[in-house]
Amino acid sequence: MASAPRRSSVGKDPAKALSDLASGFVENVKRNKHSFFQFFAISGMLLLSFRSISQKYQIHQLEEEMVVLNDERDSLNDRMKQIKSSLLRQATVDSTGVFASRLRLLFSDDDQ
Repeated sequence: MASAPRRSSVGKDPAKALSDLASGFVENVKRNKHSFFQFFAISGMLLLSFRSISQKYQIHQLEEEMVVLNDERDSLNDRMKQIKSSLLRQATVDSTGVFASRLRLLFSDDDQ
């Protein structure tokens, strides 16, 4: 594919040189418009692919974070149950039973 000879922009006004360059680009686009359409279509598909891959990795990271958070929640629930049972055990040692009844009252909402 032979290209048109380039016009020299040496010694010309910069605005004129830019105008010549733009008109040369437009002429080139007109001659090879199918190639430009294909280029832009492929570029669009490539950008969509990159975005899709990025979203795939974000979803994967969020799923990993969800697993970690669920494990942490379960660990905290187990710890709370251990603390409750320890407090109730200590309260049963109290001879008056006031502390145990107060704890049972506080924890009664959680058991349901």
